Amino acid sequence: MPATNSRAELNEWGRHETEEERADRKWGELIQEVRVAQTGVQILFGFLLTVVFQQKYDSLAHTDKIIYIVTVMLGAAATGALIGPVSLHRLVSGRRVKPQAVEVASRMTFVGLALLLATMTSSLLLILRVATHNGAVSWLVTAVVAWYALCWYAAPLWTRRRHTE
Repeated sequence: MPATNSRAELNEWGRHETEEERADRKWGELIQEVRVAQTGVQILFGFLLTVVFQQKYDSLAHTDKIIYIVTVMLGAAATGALIGPVSLHRLVSGRRVKPQAVEVASRMTFVGLALLLATMTSSLLLILRVATHNGAVSWLVTAVVAWYALCWYAAPLWTRRRHTE
């Protein structure tokens, strides 16, 4: 069991908090972040589940049906990864492992966001293929994925690098 301080000390982030207080703060922040992503992935996944029951589904090209199946599987995986931190918290609550649980939940969330990016990409690909039958679809999807990568990864990593000593 790791040693903890009984009084709050100034840590590397310039905060006066114990390891437990830091874990509590990080957990609260993580759960707020997960709520946003969970809502989005659950709405998208719910929508995807209804597509197969639409009349137009039978007339989709074989390739589009494969894209749909891959998209549903990615959506299911993203949903699992983004709901995982809730289950983790429930199962380890009261076991005095919050710092470790925060680390595992953070990794689940990162994986969930990567899977959400893949789900959004394949959803967009499928929708634009069916809606336009246009050769520009791959360019449009690439542009949106580049935008997601900029907003979700490049800007945060740039900020971290620029403002971290």
